[in-house]
Amino acid sequence: MDVKDKVIIITGGASGIGKALAELFAKEGARAIAVTDVNQEGVDAVAKGIGAVAIPYVMDVTSEAAVKAVVDEMTAKFGGVDLYVSNAGILFSDAPDWTAISQSEAQWDKIWKVNVYAHVIACRAVLPQMRERKSGGILITASAAGLLSQIGDTSYSTTKHAAVGFAESLAISHGDDGIWVGALCPQAVDTAMVRGARDSSATLDGVMPAEELAKRTLAAMREGRFMIRPHEEVETYFKHKAENYDRWVGGMRKLRRMQMEKTGRPI
Repeated sequence: MDVKDKVIIITGGASGIGKALAELFAKEGARAIAVTDVNQEGVDAVAKGIGAVAIPYVMDVTSEAAVKAVVDEMTAKFGGVDLYVSNAGILFSDAPDWTAISQSEAQWDKIWKVNVYAHVIACRAVLPQMRERKSGGILITASAAGLLSQIGDTSYSTTKHAAVGFAESLAISHGDDGIWVGALCPQAVDTAMVRGARDSSATLDGVMPAEELAKRTLAAMREGRFMIRPHEEVETYFKHKAENYDRWVGGMRKLRRMQMEKTGRPI
């Protein structure tokens, strides 16, 4: 999956990973990029910085009508959507009591819709045309938390596991339709989500610049890889988890205790 001459939609494009991917894809010759987000000022700024190839859209990824409208407009303008980057995501920590049941019903509902169901909505909008053409790509931004876990972030870890599961099913079901599917599973990246947590367990292996994340992601896309782990440590951790799940859970409990002693909070 390459991006040269491709028509692309990126969600969560106003900042962070989405912004970095949009900027890199433009440099690499994308034909058109819909930069979408709920942040009007952000998408306008990113699109302006990229230039004529970028089109800003204010779009709620949990609204099927809104997503379909953008897909339909890009299809009408350019003949189809070649790559949909389903990148938008949110996080709620286990604060204030740091238990696995601390999030409210409203928080669980919102995070499921943004971190999981938005990927389903995106595929409902673009999958039919991609199957008809027997070409296209869907990149789902999950997280290393979807392969491992992020202590102190129960709902985030749970929904990112679900995002990986959906991406896997998508790849199995539609790879033979000529559709590339990628699951992007990074650790800490220099985004707004991480900047307030520099002393957290999420940043123990450092924080990767979003621009470097984008470069590694595109390289993996060009190789046709499904599982994209820009941080090499994640593959090692994942192997350890698979080899001895009980030991891995025990190690994560130990890490949680150490983090609580250090900062008074697990994340």
